Amino acid sequence: MSGWNLPTLIDHTVLRPDATKADVLRLCQEAQDTGFIVIFVPPCYVDEAVAAVAGTGIRVGIPVGFPLGGHRTASKVAEAVEAVRHGATVLDMVLNISRLKSADHDYVRRDIAEVVASTVGVEHKVILETCYLTYQEKQTACQLVVEAGADYVKTSTGFGPAGATVDDVRLLKDTVQGRVKVKASGGIRDWKTTRAMLEAGADRIGTSASLAIIDEWRAQSHNG
Repeated sequence: MSGWNLPTLIDHTVLRPDATKADVLRLCQEAQDTGFIVIFVPPCYVDEAVAAVAGTGIRVGIPVGFPLGGHRTASKVAEAVEAVRHGATVLDMVLNISRLKSADHDYVRRDIAEVVASTVGVEHKVILETCYLTYQEKQTACQLVVEAGADYVKTSTGFGPAGATVDDVRLLKDTVQGRVKVKASGGIRDWKTTRAMLEAGADRIGTSASLAIIDEWRAQSHNG
């Protein structure tokens, strides 16, 4: 196959509003059983998730400013600091889409930079929610993420009207020029789509359909 160690490239995620504590604990166990190294859970379950994966090397991720991005910067910073204080080591924050579309670029840059500066030592991804942005706005957003010191640009929350596309992954990859990495997320539910995103340049995949994707990948690997 491709040489990818697929479980290590997937952020195994449960962020549904109706997800229960049992769902979160199941996710933690699935990560241990399957080899996922990053999980994403709702902020209110950070303690349970951190405890459940303690000693395994699995990193707990928490969304910030999720899913709309329009929170005040101080609120995003407080969310981020609280999550890290409780053991989260990966933060996916939503870019302020409204401010970007208003061409308030300094605000957007500061919004990201303050979260990054307040939580030094953890990984920061910035969700652009590409379905709302023009081609130029996507490029501008990438530049602002780089300038603000984050580690990744990410396509989507999965809660917008559309998710990741191969074209957007290529655009983000071309725009960042290796200065940050790219995470594809939103609507990725099978191995074919996952492979297309990786081939387009995605460094990580965010999905709640991780187990089905891994099953398809393994079956294809064994058959091919």
